Amino acid sequence: MSQPINNIADLRNEIARLQIVKAEQEAAIKEHFSSPSAIIGTVMSGFGGDKGKGSFFKADDIVSLISRFVLPFALNKTIFRKSNFIIKAIVGMLSQSASGFINEKSVASVWGKLKSIIPQKWTAKKSGKPVDYGIPPLSETY
Repeated sequence: MSQPINNIADLRNEIARLQIVKAEQEAAIKEHFSSPSAIIGTVMSGFGGDKGKGSFFKADDIVSLISRFVLPFALNKTIFRKSNFIIKAIVGMLSQSASGFINEKSVASVWGKLKSIIPQKWTAKKSGKPVDYGIPPLSETY
């Protein structure tokens, strides 16, 4: 609003200008939420990328953001269930600072190690003798 509104004509011009601005902003918002991939891209742009530009959260990725909430909650509900308020507050602060070490790469590496260990144990239990589903020995086809 560059100039003050003095009469009804100025007021009508300002209303028309604001309606045009509103229509432009609505078009931009509809473009951001036009398809599911656009919605996911818009939401994920708030989590990652440049920290100073357009980030809703200052976390490195979605895994570290979730671990900031889940880790203190899980510790306070399981291990420190009957602790007092001060212990729970200290655990909350320490686990939130420790959750900075939990990121997508560390979770992926632990998952890869578990995946490589588990199939080896399952294949070791299987016997090496093949199963023969051929003709039974006492059948009438002899």
